[in-house]
Amino acid sequence: MPRMRKKADLPSKICQTCGRPFAWRKKWRTVWEEVKTCSDRCKGDLRQKARS
Repeated sequence: MPRMRKKADLPSKICQTCGRPFAWRKKWRTVWEEVKTCSDRCKGDLRQKARS
């Protein structure tokens, strides 16, 4: 069985909307390069900002 990783060992990015750091998630393993925001709320805010 593989060893568990600590959250500090995972890659992280800075959210383009709120500016907070967020860590890699398993569900993002195939699209990590495309992820720009930390949450659905920030994604919605980014889309609203782009529309105006």
